[in-house]
Amino acid sequence: MIGYLAFIIGLLLLYWVWRTIARRRERARLLALPFSEEWRSILARNVPLFGRLDAGQKERLEHRVQRFLVDFTFEGCGGLEIDDEIRVTIAGQACMLLLGRDQPLFPKLRSILVYPSTYRARDRRMHDGGFVEEGGQSRLGESWGQGYVVLAWDAVLHGASDLRDGHNVVLHEFAHQLDQEDGAADGVPLFDHPPQYSAWARVLERDFEKLVARVSRGRRTVIDAYGATNKAEFFAVATETFFEKPRLLEKRYPELYELLREFYGLDPGDWQGR
Repeated sequence: MIGYLAFIIGLLLLYWVWRTIARRRERARLLALPFSEEWRSILARNVPLFGRLDAGQKERLEHRVQRFLVDFTFEGCGGLEIDDEIRVTIAGQACMLLLGRDQPLFPKLRSILVYPSTYRARDRRMHDGGFVEEGGQSRLGESWGQGYVVLAWDAVLHGASDLRDGHNVVLHEFAHQLDQEDGAADGVPLFDHPPQYSAWARVLERDFEKLVARVSRGRRTVIDAYGATNKAEFFAVATETFFEKPRLLEKRYPELYELLREFYGLDPGDWQGR
């Protein structure tokens, strides 16, 4: 009996090794393929920031998009059928966050779930006295620490169509993925150097409170008012603003802009003249 079990375990181990080698070879084969003109056209059409990049940045983004499409799965929800336009559009916007960073692509991410439009998400809230309220919320996107991002396809297209409104659901939700890499959604992503954490903590606290104060007084804000919800949302909304309204953000929040520039390894303000 023991010998039989050992034989079965050995077969399973060999199968696992074979499958691992096969997956690696297939991944290498797919990554070696040239970036298709069809995909490049999708980026030009649905990711306007792509048109502002120089030739080297475009090549780097294409390489990261290709890796993204090989490494992560897409699942259609609510009857939506996933096609290359959906996959390349989302990948192109998400990879903008990694264009200037040397790191694995969203190491906790497993899959992207895409609805055709606004969807309802189940919600549970605990009230004083132990009362639990169950309901649903209409959402355009969300990021789960367990490795999933959920998006509404029409919001993806709308968010990228206007480069000056500071709203982009893909940038927002994938900024949450970066924030969640250390296991906590707290507005503090993983920095490369320890001194950056103290600088970020100081600027985050100050500028978050500044935004909360302006929102409470009904004042206009460069960073969308939703960023005043909590520090995790502040980081995600500030990221949207950094990429879409860089010069305004730099003018109103210079230290925050500089820290985001260091974190993302690029300066979107340089692209606005292109």
